Parts: sequence; C-alpha cells; structure tokens
Amino acid sequence: MVNSTVIAQRIVEAILAQRLAPGARLGEQSLSLLFDCSRTQVREALMRLAARGIVTVSSRRGWFVVEPSHEEAREAFEARRVIEMGLIRQAGPMDKTALKRLRDHIQQEKKALKGADVGQRSYLLGDFHVCLAECLGNQLLADTLRDFTARTTLIAMLYQSTHDAHQSCEEHVAIVEALARGDAETAERLMQAHIGQVQAALRLGSHTDPLAHLRAALAPLKEASPSAQRATRNKTSPPPPETYLGALL
Repeated sequence: MVNSTVIAQRIVEAILAQRLAPGARLGEQSLSLLFDCSRTQVREALMRLAARGIVTVSSRRGWFVVEPSHEEAREAFEARRVIEMGLIRQAGPMDKTALKRLRDHIQQEKKALKGADVGQRSYLLGDFHVCLAECLGNQLLADTLRDFTARTTLIAMLYQSTHDAHQSCEEHVAIVEALARGDAETAERLMQAHIGQVQAALRLGSHTDPLAHLRAALAPLKEASPSAQRATRNKTSPPPPETYLGALL
C-alpha cells in the first residue's frame, strides 16, 4: 500500500533520474490521484521532503521542487565532500560481498550508458554514491547522502552541467578498484577529484535572471543633454503606442 514514505521516495528517485526538473510543481490533488491515496498522505510526504530541502512550499502557489542558488550549490557539494571522503577515510577493509555489489552497480551503469534511457543512466550514476555509503557500513549517512545527491542532480540540471557520464562512470571504477586494493588514501583522493570535477562542470553563469527583461524595461531612463532636449521639442514625432509601458506608469 502506498504511504507518505513511498511517495517521498518516488519523488526523490524521479529527481535522481532527471524526470522532475528544478521548479516543477507538485500538486497535492494530482499526486493523490496518481498514487491513489489521500491528500493528507501526499501533504505528509511533501512536508518531509521540505524538511530535507528537496521541495519548497508557497502559501499561494503550492509545492515545488527546489531551485538551488549558487551558494546552495556550493554548500551541497561541500557537504558531499565531507560525507563521502569521511566515510572512505574511516572505513576499514571492504569485504567481498560489498565489493561485488559495487562492481555489479558499475556494470549496470555501463549497460545504461549504452542504452537510450537517460533517466536510468542519471539515476544509477547518482545512486552509486548512496550504494558506496551503504557498502561502507553507514546507512544513516547513506540516507543523508541520497538527499544531497538529489540536490546536486537538480543543480546539474539547473546549471547545465557539462560533466560527461562516461567519465563519471570511469571515475567510479577507479574509486572502487582503489578500495579493493585497500588503498583508502587513493580512494579518498579520487573521490575528492570526482566531486570537484562534477562541480567544475557546472555553468554557474548560465542561469539567467528570470526578471532580466522586465528589469531592463523598467530601468531609469538616462537624462538627455539640454541640446538633445531642445532638438526633441522642435521635432514632431507620433505619440507612443498605447502598449508602451512608460505611458502606463
């Protein structure tokens, strides 16, 4: 049976698969119809996600997937560095079962890279980090990391990341192989470089100001020189059209 936990999980998975974009509206009525549940359960799921920084709510407009700012993007990547590098640093030797799970995950990544399902590829590349945390033995941090990975996925969509998926997979391979050799120092260094490269691939200057056009239209007019003002008075010109914004202010 669907409950608020399942609904929240499905929303996070959709973000990791890049099927829910930053700013996407999450209507309570639509979600309750989709999941065949009450709006109370939907609202509970959305409130949980709001507390985790995945969605936001407006009293008049409703629920929306977050649109992280530049500063929030920086903080999200810093948080991932602290968590993931710390996990690797403190972990002991990985057992064969954990290594097999990670290698199986990477095989799924490689298979997805050959396919046409971009969502599956995106989900697996992000979920690798959650899988790694689980294999390193810390489920609490794995859950936290899932939320941060969802946020950095939104950041990658919002700021048009140029990071290559094949490169990301190869970096995952190198990290796992270092852990398999028991070389935690190298694995930690590779993870730091991996997260840094993903962050560096963001086009942080590409997120345009949504009010840019209106801001330019309403900018104060430059005062003309006296000679230009006299020339303007002596020159007849047709009145501005009725739609001219200046005539309405």
